[in-house]
Amino acid sequence: MTPSKAPRASIASRKGDSESRRLRQLAWTRLNEQIVACEACQRLRNYCRRVAETKRRAYQDEKYWGQPVPNFGDADARLLIVGLAPGAHGANRTGRMFTGDRSGDWLFRALAKRGFANQATSERYDDGLQLYDCAITNACHCAPPANKPLREEVRQCRDWLAATFELLPATVILALGGLAWRQVVDYALEETWISGRRPKFAHGARCALGEGRTLLGSYHPSQQNTFTGRLTEEMFDSVFTAAKEILRTDA
Repeated sequence: MTPSKAPRASIASRKGDSESRRLRQLAWTRLNEQIVACEACQRLRNYCRRVAETKRRAYQDEKYWGQPVPNFGDADARLLIVGLAPGAHGANRTGRMFTGDRSGDWLFRALAKRGFANQATSERYDDGLQLYDCAITNACHCAPPANKPLREEVRQCRDWLAATFELLPATVILALGGLAWRQVVDYALEETWISGRRPKFAHGARCALGEGRTLLGSYHPSQQNTFTGRLTEEMFDSVFTAAKEILRTDA
């Protein structure tokens, strides 16, 4: 499935008239509906359905989502967070990005501290969580086996990532992890937002993109990173502080 074309968002249009914002919200809803309906990668779709049927013992009484996980957040967002892929028993269970697992605990705690979320917890789809001036997407919208999508599967999802970039008036893009960073940079190169050498990923990396955009890098808040101390709460918070400062300067 290919995304329906929506008008490209202008960075200057975020505070546009109410009709422009209404149309963007409609396009955002339509894009998410298309993502959920995608059946492009049979390996991933079969895996997600199998996990939804067998379930983890702790969630035997819950109904799993088991479908591609749509974008989440504010259609007028100036901060766009790009993650890797849904967790098999996290977002693949709950149907919402970074919801129901420990990565989400880290992410939404950090977002709430900086005023991008109304609460620091994200446990289920209907828990009242809202994002302000922030949206979340993934390089891959289906949970992959061993949390490792194949290159072709990531390429299949590139159309959804491109459609998200084109729709949102984001001026700060935060890539969580090296794979998400590569996908953002690939798109930026295609759009000629970057000239010169390809920027390297690192925690706290910062790169100016075209048309007033900024790319930030952070280690992914996976248990592999947080349990080992590779990513600390202070390190993670500092990235959102930087994002907030950039947005405040641009306001």
